[in-house]
Amino acid sequence: MPITDDAATTSLADVLQRLQRREMSPVELVDTMLATVERRNPQVNAYVLVLAEQARAQARESEARIARGEARALEGVPVAIKDNVHLRGTPMTRASLAVKDRDSDQDSAVVGRLRDAGAVFLGKTNLPELGTLPSTENTRFGATRNPWDTSRTAGGSSGGAAAAVAAEMAVAAHGNDAGGSLRIPSACTGLFAIKPTRGRISHAPGGEPPFAMNVEGFLTRTVRDTALLLDVASGPEPGDAFAAPAPARPFADEVGASPGRLRIGFTAEAPLDVPVDDVYLRALRQAAALCEEQGHHVEEFTPPWRDDSLFELFNVIWAAYFGAKVEEVLEEGGDADRLEPLNRALWEASKQISSAQYWRASERMERVVRGIVGAQRDYDVILTPALAKPPLPLGELFAGVENDPTAPLLNAALFTPFTVPANLAGQPAANLPLFEEDGLPVGVQAIGHQGGEATLIRLASQLEAARPWASRRPTGMD
Repeated sequence: MPITDDAATTSLADVLQRLQRREMSPVELVDTMLATVERRNPQVNAYVLVLAEQARAQARESEARIARGEARALEGVPVAIKDNVHLRGTPMTRASLAVKDRDSDQDSAVVGRLRDAGAVFLGKTNLPELGTLPSTENTRFGATRNPWDTSRTAGGSSGGAAAAVAAEMAVAAHGNDAGGSLRIPSACTGLFAIKPTRGRISHAPGGEPPFAMNVEGFLTRTVRDTALLLDVASGPEPGDAFAAPAPARPFADEVGASPGRLRIGFTAEAPLDVPVDDVYLRALRQAAALCEEQGHHVEEFTPPWRDDSLFELFNVIWAAYFGAKVEEVLEEGGDADRLEPLNRALWEASKQISSAQYWRASERMERVVRGIVGAQRDYDVILTPALAKPPLPLGELFAGVENDPTAPLLNAALFTPFTVPANLAGQPAANLPLFEEDGLPVGVQAIGHQGGEATLIRLASQLEAARPWASRRPTGMD
């Protein structure tokens, strides 16, 4: 069963169908993708660990299962795993020289569900150290380059995951999102992604971060691909602090279903007073007009998220969060002297935050978030720019770090001011890769209600049908 030239570039849903019909061999598919990784990863630096022999062994098992008529939901589909979750038998480096490498003896829940569904793991992908920033650059593995323009960032923190899919080195990729880390890299690389509702996918065996901000998810070419992966990965594990309400039916069934006439608000006003590039303002207006063409009620509306206290409170919570990540690294035998300057600064800052200050900041933040979410009650979806600037040239996020190790945080706020509120509120939010300008993808963010992934999937698939994006590819890859 030969592999056609487009085997690595079609959607997960198409690959899955061809595998199950035995029009494509899982073993040959994995070999083809590994050859692409060998050829392109030196240019892009998406993978930090390639699991060639393990992937081939998984593919052989999948081929045998398909032959026996025992195919599972993702049987034989090659995916990539971000290197900040556990993949049994491999180290979890978090892209940090400070981490003491040791092989994980178990899978994280999201990885285990993918494994049980028959997914094949090609390798682990790059991220900024500990996942702190929206650009995948670190001292341990170096920078991940955007396949659309290798002088630019692929975003972060799931930048390696996004670059792997965009460069056709994976059919889909796992990622996670604590402040935009699925939506930002998908916007940079022209992919679709949903940050699911808080508690949709379990963090087991780990605990929940503040506000359960961090949510597991995926980067894919199409809405259907993401829906299929969400159906596999969703659901609580025993002891989870948060569990999202179960969907009324599989997410895959929502693809192509009518969303009805939605009430959609759109705004270019970010929670922080930062300028928004004209390319994203045009994209937002075009997306709003496209929604109107589909019969939706669309009007300008800005949630009350321009609050002077928001940035201050978030910085307290963010410092405490990443300070705790550093403490975890140290408890596992890591070396604080090998931390990058920003994470060392956040760790030092976290030591100055008392438990009372942290809880007080959390309580105040919850009040702010209640006001923001409450004001959205009359809208089914809020549209915003995905980014405030095009993908940054590599290194730009670190301007000023020689004088202030926390300078990248301010630079990050100027680049990605729209994504954090959905994490604080636990709302699902998607990047819609609707546009392209000057050879780069341009995305629009869609924010839904808690538990409202079905609405986002219906709307996104409607817009995808009206303005298809899956066939767009970066040029310049050999």
